Amino acid sequence: MLKYQGKGVYGAVAVGKISVFKRQDVQVRREKTEDTASELKRLEDAKTAAIAQLQEIYEKALREVGEANAAIFEIHIMMVEDEDYNDAITEMITTQNVNAEYAVAITGDNFAEMFSAMDDAYMQARSADVRDISNRIISCLTNGGSTETQSDEPVIICADDLAPSETVTLDKDKVLAFVTAHGSSNSHTAILARNMNIPAIIGVGETFLSEISDGDTAVVNGFTGEFIVHPDEQTINNAEKKHEEEQEKKALLQKLKGKENITLDGRKINIYANIGSVDNIGTVLLNDAGGIGLFRSEFLYLENTDYPSEDEQFRIYKRVLESMAGKKVIIRTLDIGADKQCDYFHMPKEENPALGIRAIRLCLNRPEVFRTQLRALFRASEFGNLGIMFPMIANVWELEEILAICNEVKAELRRDGIEYAEDTELGIMIETPAAALISDRLAPMVDFFSVGTNDLTQYTLACDRQNPAIDRFCDVHHEAILRLIEMAAENAHKHGKWIGICGELAADTSLTETFLRMGIDELSVSPAFVLKVRNAVRNIDLRCVFQQLPEQV
Repeated sequence: MLKYQGKGVYGAVAVGKISVFKRQDVQVRREKTEDTASELKRLEDAKTAAIAQLQEIYEKALREVGEANAAIFEIHIMMVEDEDYNDAITEMITTQNVNAEYAVAITGDNFAEMFSAMDDAYMQARSADVRDISNRIISCLTNGGSTETQSDEPVIICADDLAPSETVTLDKDKVLAFVTAHGSSNSHTAILARNMNIPAIIGVGETFLSEISDGDTAVVNGFTGEFIVHPDEQTINNAEKKHEEEQEKKALLQKLKGKENITLDGRKINIYANIGSVDNIGTVLLNDAGGIGLFRSEFLYLENTDYPSEDEQFRIYKRVLESMAGKKVIIRTLDIGADKQCDYFHMPKEENPALGIRAIRLCLNRPEVFRTQLRALFRASEFGNLGIMFPMIANVWELEEILAICNEVKAELRRDGIEYAEDTELGIMIETPAAALISDRLAPMVDFFSVGTNDLTQYTLACDRQNPAIDRFCDVHHEAILRLIEMAAENAHKHGKWIGICGELAADTSLTETFLRMGIDELSVSPAFVLKVRNAVRNIDLRCVFQQLPEQV
């Protein structure tokens, strides 16, 4: 047996045959041309084809993994159309009289190296995106494909790494598991694998691909991160038994539909769902979520080529609220910036965009954009049970300014004779350490808190979650993060306000009891995890002795 240890990014077990992922090797040669106009025409045709392919991939991702995870392909489309990138390719063709393939390849390499050399880990990660879109354009220029045909039978896909587009374009029904030599647990591909419910292990090391072959039998344990090639009969039997147990658990979870989220000692918890599009409402209802704890409104902006109007936004928000038929819907205001960029916002380049103008900072700097969204939200509040949530709060003055704008918008609506719900709840995200530390001052000003654990972890531990080199330093269970959440919970309840968690940790059932003992009132997760978290809640007895967190200092 050959044993490899990586990091599991989706907890499930698979047994099957290996298929080594092969990309078609397209050789790009420098060729002289006198007809540069023809080469520019070929380039434009290839870009058009690439965008059409990316749009198809986006639509497939939208159906399979939801708007939030599909958004990466919208970003790829924008990168294909990037002015600097295209100017560099065009200039090389026209001034050096070279073929389009060569100009795209060299420009792609130059831009990728430029991103790789940047200090900011987010910008470094864009290097892979540039290479991905450049390879796609070259493939279109040469009428090639990106990969060899997938096996007709379900297989374990093994690769050095997988681009998000490669992950999504694979036939989900023919993939038993993913195993890669490289990658980060917070990469887009890892997130896509989790949302596609496919067992996945990353970071097993560079040598494994040279030691395996197509057709080898293997076992993937996404719980432990163990990858075993040529397993003995006992190992296979154990893995198959584990797989059967997991399938039985999934079937049992379905029996929880319609049941209450209530602990053995009678404490009731709200379990909501996170979504990024009205297209995801079906999965919310299918998985029996009690409401929507996070609707990511920024995708209304990312999918447009210009600022969405008040009426456009109103129609979307109204549809969401009506579809949920009185269940709670919490809509987060615009969170553009950092890894979510819109060309038409014309945002200046920042050395560290994760710490720059994003989310509420952008809204307060551009009040006309913020007011348009708030008008649409308050108008929609008449059609359901709406909560409005503001991201990236770090100061009391920010919240004071937000509430003042909200009051001005409501006054405008009254003057215009437009109805809105006076009891619309207003809340903030606790995703900066600053917000947690001053939560005693923020709590009296709002109706609720919602903890965004993804950013709270990043900012507390000074760890860019997209940087695989610091995975071992990015401990999502770190005592400091749990203390900050507990502090926010205590201060919320002290002032009679409720508190939820909408980050990925909300779905971590190893922490469910910890969160409930802190006093967390609501957990909002991806729709697929609603029943799993409900099961955890229903098996907790808060009367039992529990190891408390260390006292706060």
